[in-house]
Amino acid sequence: MLIREVESFIEEDLGYDDVSCTIVPDRPAEAIIFTKEDCTVAGISEAASIFIYFGIQAETDFKDGDRLSKGDTIFRLRGGAISILRAERLSLNFLGHLSGIATLTRNCVDAVRKHSESTRVACTRKTTPGIRKFEKLAVAAGGGDTHRFNLSDAVMIKDNHIKLMGIETAIKAARKSSFTRKIEVEVESAEDAVLAAKLGADIVMLDNMQPEVIRETLALLEEKGLRKSVLVEASGGISPANLEGYAKTGVDVISMGSLIHKSRWIDISLEVIRSEN
Repeated sequence: MLIREVESFIEEDLGYDDVSCTIVPDRPAEAIIFTKEDCTVAGISEAASIFIYFGIQAETDFKDGDRLSKGDTIFRLRGGAISILRAERLSLNFLGHLSGIATLTRNCVDAVRKHSESTRVACTRKTTPGIRKFEKLAVAAGGGDTHRFNLSDAVMIKDNHIKLMGIETAIKAARKSSFTRKIEVEVESAEDAVLAAKLGADIVMLDNMQPEVIRETLALLEEKGLRKSVLVEASGGISPANLEGYAKTGVDVISMGSLIHKSRWIDISLEVIRSEN
């Protein structure tokens, strides 16, 4: 985490007159951070950046992506009492939120692996403004694919692009932008998937298609000799509840905005265990 990011988060949390932490005698103290439930942990480096800024000595045996059991100690902290209290909520917010994303992602990846060894589970750009990179890195910690971090990573031609300029014109324009960026086209029918593949799209995203329609589309691409020349992504309305049906289709990528915006925070706490008189 960059220092300017840490300072921005601290400014938001402490305000200009911290009357909560400064009432405590500022003496050396020790504390632990532990999880109250099983999880896949993420946010280790973000929390560590906060501790470093406050001059807190932090030790951990874990890294992002490790599976933790209820009661595991994530960090052992030593530092000034006021600094530990000031770092508490901010570090716990990152650990709880990002571990929730990593845990949900890991569960989804494990579910897909029961049916396919090659299908990737990816997130989308449905992220919280200001902390996208942290949320996407939490997806990676859970074994998922980060997809695009921003609009500069690849060209995605979506439905509104197509309404404004058509598939063929959009793909031609995308090719002129850069030879290094992949081109992804969002389609809503098997016919458009074939057209996009014929026009040289690198990735075809099947938007809001039911699993049976996806299988039919994949079969049509195979029949046309196009299946091996394009990656096929399924997206739209996919959740842990219906993930199995999509995992069985044979698509290359399943993207889920729900990995981030429907993840549940993990219950993680900080407890002071010793202070000097």
